[in-house]
Amino acid sequence: MSAEAVDPISSGLYDAAEAPSEVALAASLGCGNPTALAQLNPGEDVLDLGSGGGLDVLLSARRVAPDGTAYGLDMTVEMLELARRNQAEAGIQNATFLQGTIEDVPLPDQSVDVVISNCVINLSPDKDTVLREAFRVLRPHGRFAVSDIVLLREIPDELRGVVRLGTGCISGALRDGDFVQKLTAAGFEDAGVEVTRRYTRDELESMAEVTDVARIPDGWDRTDLVQALDGAFASAFIRANKP
Repeated sequence: MSAEAVDPISSGLYDAAEAPSEVALAASLGCGNPTALAQLNPGEDVLDLGSGGGLDVLLSARRVAPDGTAYGLDMTVEMLELARRNQAEAGIQNATFLQGTIEDVPLPDQSVDVVISNCVINLSPDKDTVLREAFRVLRPHGRFAVSDIVLLREIPDELRGVVRLGTGCISGALRDGDFVQKLTAAGFEDAGVEVTRRYTRDELESMAEVTDVARIPDGWDRTDLVQALDGAFASAFIRANKP
């Protein structure tokens, strides 16, 4: 991607004034702002699945302070080191970063009140396990509140994974109705998907411009790609409750 190119998926999601540090803000490549949409209360414990540079964890920690804790889970040492540096710079004490995968959360049963995530669950090849793990670590009446990419209609199989979206892609995105069904199967109630951002044709064209031509299937060009993806996917806020 050129220095001038802006990823429409991950840009413009946070007020720079609310970010705990410029580095944390720059490291965020999500598709939403779950901390702005989730109900977080002082004294609650929050878990961010796939916490990256720690922005959502640090924002959550401020909202649940002084007695609540925000946990960030990431599988990469580099991201955990960055998140801890951002935490130190922000002077936030009630955040804890853990190494592990979102399919095997290193926390006990019923240990948090809210599970958040920002454009990470779409990357998992085993979403059913991710959702069962989220259900397991939530306390009774806990809340699932994540931002992610969802498909609003099917797209040709050969186009899945063509367009890279910052840290991820649409290749693993679920249909909105399928996400609800999987949450219900995991034990959640009141599951729903709220579209928070639809992408304009201009934004899709911007994505197509920075797509590696080698990734575009034979017989397709960038114009075909835009046409096929127009209206097919969106950023969404996905909610559910544990009984």
